Amino acid sequence: MATFIALTHTEEHDWSQPEYEDGLREYVDFEEAHADVLRGGHALYPTASAKLVRAPDGDGEQPVVSDGPFAETKEVLTGFFLIECADMDEAVEIAAKIPAVQYGTVEVRQLHSSLGV
Repeated sequence: MATFIALTHTEEHDWSQPEYEDGLREYVDFEEAHADVLRGGHALYPTASAKLVRAPDGDGEQPVVSDGPFAETKEVLTGFFLIECADMDEAVEIAAKIPAVQYGTVEVRQLHSSLGV
């Protein structure tokens, strides 16, 4: 078995709003239907709440921290699922059932086992 991450890239939504209740239910249904292979996952707060940490500029010893990311794009990283499967084909098959596929993109990558913490 291998572990994969499915990164959802969609327009940002405030899932606490009543108009998104049906969409939220789709995610709950997905999680229940795939509980045997899901090892975790979460929606992310909006990109406006993010901080970027970069290597120090010049002679500075402290990392540079800034608000962000800022990009003029409709789709942003909005969440992730950890999936434990036999191979990439199975991970893609499961990722294709994530509701985000209907209105965004799901990126699937295998976790590099030698770098785990």
